[in-house]
Amino acid sequence: MKTIRVLSIMAAAVLPSACEKSSTPPDAGQEPAAGSFGSDLAFLKQHTEVHLLEDAASGARVAIAPAWQGRVMTSSAGGDAGDSLGWIHHENIKTGILPPAERTGLARHIHVFGGEERFWLGPEGGQYALFFPPGVPYEFENWTTPALIDTEPFEVVASDAKRIEFTKNASLVNRAGTDLQVGIRRTVELLDAKAVSAALKTSIPEGVKSVAYRSTNLVTNRGTEAWTKEGGLVSVWLLGMFHHGPGVTMVIPLKDGPGNAVNSDYFDPLESDRLIATDKVVFYKGDGEYRSKIGVPPGRTTGIAGSFDSERGILTIVRCDVPPNAAELPYVRSQWKDHADPYAGDLINAYNDGPATPGEPPLGPFYELETSSPALPLEPGQTLTHVQDTIHFQGDAAALDPIARAVLGVSLEEITGAFGKR
Repeated sequence: MKTIRVLSIMAAAVLPSACEKSSTPPDAGQEPAAGSFGSDLAFLKQHTEVHLLEDAASGARVAIAPAWQGRVMTSSAGGDAGDSLGWIHHENIKTGILPPAERTGLARHIHVFGGEERFWLGPEGGQYALFFPPGVPYEFENWTTPALIDTEPFEVVASDAKRIEFTKNASLVNRAGTDLQVGIRRTVELLDAKAVSAALKTSIPEGVKSVAYRSTNLVTNRGTEAWTKEGGLVSVWLLGMFHHGPGVTMVIPLKDGPGNAVNSDYFDPLESDRLIATDKVVFYKGDGEYRSKIGVPPGRTTGIAGSFDSERGILTIVRCDVPPNAAELPYVRSQWKDHADPYAGDLINAYNDGPATPGEPPLGPFYELETSSPALPLEPGQTLTHVQDTIHFQGDAAALDPIARAVLGVSLEEITGAFGKR
């Protein structure tokens, strides 16, 4: 099989064991506190199979749901008693996946279960959209998440305490009517402190707790025809849902390059009380009170997006490798319209939830950090690869500040002061 590698992969052996539902209980006789990892883990295990990645020595734990496309639901840097760091929609999970005939309201379009890293495919909108059938207007009524990335389980092919691997084969038809035979292989592995320091090129100060994992996502053309720009290309799209709050600011470092540094034309316009772009960084509010989305194109991103929650003392970093020629590669555009250039899209995206229209409830609320692979023309049997790291740090501001400076290029004081002191 010929493989096109656009991002680096950490080598790992395939492990033979099968996934089993975790049986690790909370402390005997003690109910886990609300908002803790133990509480969310107990809840999830009532509704789906959960696989745990864990390091007993550090307290790092990651909960993964095979039935929901190998999605990372939440994680902890402090064992069961630690904060649950991923956002979970408890009420929707209680309802579960509904049969098509019983779906009403939002469930007709998507099952919003949450999770801090989920596997999707792009583009969402545009003439090669995967979320709009041929011939229908770009309206919410017609927006539908493909079952492949909404309701269908991924198969576990290997697992142990530090790593789990999934596969899935599927057929998709895009808005242009192109039939895409897709093969997916997804691996999630726990990263230790040494791997985190190497990935971020900085040391981790004493007193900082952390949890980190890497997902390696391969998409293969399993059909007999080449995937072409004219028929529509696909990208790997990874999205992470996290807890919103008045003290949450998202941060995206910038580098010099051609074109706009930030695109904010996904939804309603954004003013400087919610979005600030300097010559070196983008600040973006994650308060869950105003529905909006931004993107940074491949020629202007370092491959890193982050956030700081000043109220909870959580610094989150999401990173992926950026191909050296990223500015020349096709990245899909997902805005809900036809595009003059459907491959002039963004590599990094961030989303702040809020009501779609006044008076209506939001999806969550939550905020998202997202990365995308290039959408490459693939011959039959060829594969593209997208690798993403998600890293959470917890500690006091003095300990977290050197990490923010080294990775995001700004201090915690600059982050918390971007939209005025809170």
